[in-house]
Amino acid sequence: MFGPEDEQSFVKQNKYTLSLSSEGLYNVKKEKVTMPENTNHLWKYNEDKILKDIQDYVTSTYGSHYCGHNQDYKDIQTIDLMAAKDLAPGFCQANILKYGSRYGDKDGRNKRDLLKVIHYAMLLLHFDGHYSRKDNGLTEFR
Repeated sequence: MFGPEDEQSFVKQNKYTLSLSSEGLYNVKKEKVTMPENTNHLWKYNEDKILKDIQDYVTSTYGSHYCGHNQDYKDIQTIDLMAAKDLAPGFCQANILKYGSRYGDKDGRNKRDLLKVIHYAMLLLHFDGHYSRKDNGLTEFR
């Protein structure tokens, strides 16, 4: 059971602080918030460790995506361009099939393939509107 005492340990990945500069510009400071080592003593299938691995994997992808080199475009990923053309949901679903079907074949029972499946499923949840953000979150990082 998930109760009020568990709610304290269920935190977001990032904390954002908004401040106003002397020039009248807003500054956004992003700080990573990590999950505690043992999130829930009731999980018996290593879900807490799996969630930590997923969090670490997803975080690592933000430094490795194909982004623009120009400072104005450094946070725009290829999937953002796909989203602009309404191609992101299909792309995510296709990659879930791709990485799921190659698990056990290419590079053996590769944990990274399963992490990719989970990450693309998370992205699909976003792009299909289950967890939406204003303008896909692009202005939050400028």
